[in-house]
Amino acid sequence: VEVKIEVVIPEKERSKEEMSPNGKASPLVYKVNGTARHYHLEEHPIASNPYHNPKDVVEASVCHVKDLENGQMREVDLGCGKALLIKESGEFHAVGHKCPHYGAPLVKGVLSKGRVRCPWHGACFNIGTGDIEDFPGLDSLPRFQVKIEKEKVYIRASKQALQTQRRTKMMAKCISLSNYNLSSTNVLIIGAGAAGLVCAETLRQEGFSDRIVMCTMDRHLPYDRPKLSKSMDSHPEQIALRPKEFFCTYDIEVLTEMQVAAVDIKNKIAVFKDGFKMEYNKLLIATGNTPKALSCKGKEVENVFNIRTPEDANRVVKLATSKNVVIVGASFLGMEVAAYLAERAHSVSLVELEEVPFKKFFGERVGRAVMKMFESNRVKFYMQTEVSELREQEGKLKEVVLKSGKVLRADVCVVGVGAVPATGFLKQSGINIDSKGFIVVNKMMQTNIPGVFAAGDAVTFPLALRNNKKVNVPHWQMAHMHGRIAALNMLAHGMEISTVPYLWTAMFGKSIRYAGHGEGFDDVVIQGDLDELKFVAFYTK
Repeated sequence: VEVKIEVVIPEKERSKEEMSPNGKASPLVYKVNGTARHYHLEEHPIASNPYHNPKDVVEASVCHVKDLENGQMREVDLGCGKALLIKESGEFHAVGHKCPHYGAPLVKGVLSKGRVRCPWHGACFNIGTGDIEDFPGLDSLPRFQVKIEKEKVYIRASKQALQTQRRTKMMAKCISLSNYNLSSTNVLIIGAGAAGLVCAETLRQEGFSDRIVMCTMDRHLPYDRPKLSKSMDSHPEQIALRPKEFFCTYDIEVLTEMQVAAVDIKNKIAVFKDGFKMEYNKLLIATGNTPKALSCKGKEVENVFNIRTPEDANRVVKLATSKNVVIVGASFLGMEVAAYLAERAHSVSLVELEEVPFKKFFGERVGRAVMKMFESNRVKFYMQTEVSELREQEGKLKEVVLKSGKVLRADVCVVGVGAVPATGFLKQSGINIDSKGFIVVNKMMQTNIPGVFAAGDAVTFPLALRNNKKVNVPHWQMAHMHGRIAALNMLAHGMEISTVPYLWTAMFGKSIRYAGHGEGFDDVVIQGDLDELKFVAFYTK
């Protein structure tokens, strides 16, 4: 059997991609039904002139060679756009100056060991290639040519790249999609969050050209979920991670409003709720969490929300405007929603079982400082109590009754009391699940079943920086990395996860950024001024 694999690469991308030292793309191997197939991406020698359209090119002298010391970065203007000029180990590099995730100025980030890290959310880029090496975000940085002439540093760049400030990595496409049986796929991804999408994109970036199907209970294509509580009036198309055309171009099929009810690991079949069955060769389970509901009297009353979708978030904003809002749970979701609605609602009340918000996560002192900021922004706290009843008038929420006896007026209620892993459908599958419902994986994101991988909020995995302690880290950044590691190991790369967990939250114009995994800390060392919210806290044990 002769297999012809053709990878179509846009002209602009050909030149930008890093080749192996001999100027040819390295061969890739993946296994299908146990047999290894070797294939090459189309081989192209490195072009002597990488910019095919001279009108799209700009070249400018940006500084003297002595203007930058080793380890320094500078934003430079080329007339029609800016670039980030970097000097490290005596060499100059030039890449895009904005982080493709949310547009942060990378010149304010950290340069270390050939990488620049975003100052806002921790995405990390290789300064030699521009490639993204840690998340969040999906795109890499454009890389520009640097030359030195007569002690001056020149940058040569594509105008388009200077304007877009992002580069999507070269990807393979699926060969002869029309020949496939509808009910069978090589890779099936259950869940269309960050982990699922990054897995699919990484497979295509690595040259995988077989069928990929993603399925999701959501009605939308993958979207930026953190914005549901941080920017609640965003519409689905505004927060989409990729446009519809992207999925068509790279043959990543997405089945929306499709729920998997069971997985038959012996026959490699996923059974959907509507009875449809799909065979797979490799499986990624990235189903995330299901929010916990209230168990009190009146929980079925109208206008009580768990925020799961853009529609939920939009509806809450509409109902809350100039009305009374009660938020149950001082979780990240609860606190972000309170901050977002504080200016829009007539009143915002927050009910929490603990004595201060974020106590288990940030410790009591940091929690109190955050609480003080909320109180100065008209958010009222009812701590160390919980909801005993939701009262209605004509079917709609009217009052929230607390166990302390206090009755709060409420037109809308948002519930943020935590979540449980969405893994109920795997109970009889034979896939190893711990007592809390998390899927147990190794450092390669593999479950106990060969060919079955899991990623994102629904897993526990060994965390390198905590002596391989099995942890659950439900961070947006970590879900991206899980998806990437799973994809590389589907292709037998033997890649282990070693990322440092990172999360951020934003409230009232203040951003809290957290790196590491401080679970089980017994002391907090604080440097700076907590009252001014200009501080660093170290969680120690």
